[in-house]
Amino acid sequence: MAGRSRNDITRGRAKRVLKVGELATSVGSSYVWQVLQAPFRSADRRQRALLDTHVRNALKIVERSRELRGAFTKLVQMLSMRDDILPTEVLHVLSSVQSAVPPMDYALIRRQIIAELGRPPEQLFASFEEEAFAAASLGQVHQARLKSGVEVVVKVQYPGVEETVEQDLQNIKALLHTFTLIGRDVMRQKVDQSEVYHELEERLHEELDYINEAKNIALFQQMFRDDDEIVIPDVYPDLSSRRVLTMGHVEGYPFQQILAPGIDQSLKDWVAVKYFRVLWRQIFEYGVLHTDPNPGNYLVTFHPKLAVLDFGSIRIFPERIRKTYHRLARAILAHDRKSMAECLVRLEYIDPEDDPEPMIRIMDIIFEPVRVDRRYDPREYNTVERGMQVAGIALEHRIFKDPGHRVFLARALMGLDAYLKQFGTVTNWHREFKRCVERVKG
Repeated sequence: MAGRSRNDITRGRAKRVLKVGELATSVGSSYVWQVLQAPFRSADRRQRALLDTHVRNALKIVERSRELRGAFTKLVQMLSMRDDILPTEVLHVLSSVQSAVPPMDYALIRRQIIAELGRPPEQLFASFEEEAFAAASLGQVHQARLKSGVEVVVKVQYPGVEETVEQDLQNIKALLHTFTLIGRDVMRQKVDQSEVYHELEERLHEELDYINEAKNIALFQQMFRDDDEIVIPDVYPDLSSRRVLTMGHVEGYPFQQILAPGIDQSLKDWVAVKYFRVLWRQIFEYGVLHTDPNPGNYLVTFHPKLAVLDFGSIRIFPERIRKTYHRLARAILAHDRKSMAECLVRLEYIDPEDDPEPMIRIMDIIFEPVRVDRRYDPREYNTVERGMQVAGIALEHRIFKDPGHRVFLARALMGLDAYLKQFGTVTNWHREFKRCVERVKG
């Protein structure tokens, strides 16, 4: 698989529909079989068999995504973030659809640059590396040098990917029905299939629009203009378009290298605390969130500084949502359960007539590491165990509301939790959180 060229993205509406149709039929049949077997099994065996079926179907979806690639692969990656729809076991399988894929032949990339910028790369740049140094589901990245001598990276969208988007969005509807069944049967969630589809459609179109990504980069540069420990790459508009994005090259170490054994713990601690502060600043101060915590999207420079890369997936929350999350954080720190209840209603986690106490207990569990004024080792926090507690409370008290902003916040917090555990930074996270909250007035 690793040696295959990206020339063979499966195209053609009929062919792609057929492929996904076969997948949907296979998945659907497996659930019919479960229904037929159910009367002959105990409740416990039925539940185990249903989860096994979900996991097997997730594996089928992963295999088909590797065949169809392009937009379909990106859609599966997006679905792997939906912890409101899918159980942990299924998320784990779907998340194996990695963003890294074999690169496309340079001849096709060259033609795409000519179509977008009017001239071939050898005329636009002083030098242009024909071999991509990174390739993902929607495009790949090449190193280059401007005629001024500045080192840059050029992100090029794969030819033909956009042509398959509408097809794949229609195709994914056949699978969304299955995922909503998982949400109902395993997660006990009432999932709005149309809301999930709309979210996938919106995010995918955003990621395909490099002009939009350039705007996101400019926004983050403005947000962190006062922080000289944050690096956001510059964009070169004259060498960019909807499908080509030229940015300044940032030298540094990927998160994977910083997380490796043998790296000085003081550096790991610096990165952990910096990442923590940057994430909460996005939420409390701006209501603008980088929603893809993939370790490939971050570098640590030699200074050290934290460089943030790839701005295709950014979520901007309404101002009332930003303010309410900030107020909720203040209430959590103050153990003000009345204010917490009011915020949870404003954020639409519960209805005004609901008993707020179960949802407040869920908040207590989620924010346990920052609620107590003491040094805390993130590895003490058993995410799976706490997740089961949260699910148990939600199921017992029938807490099924799931506002859209929660999905992206949960994704960011899951990434934060994973990084802090891997960095192993033991510090007073309560005080760090309090600083982040108090930094924002009002």
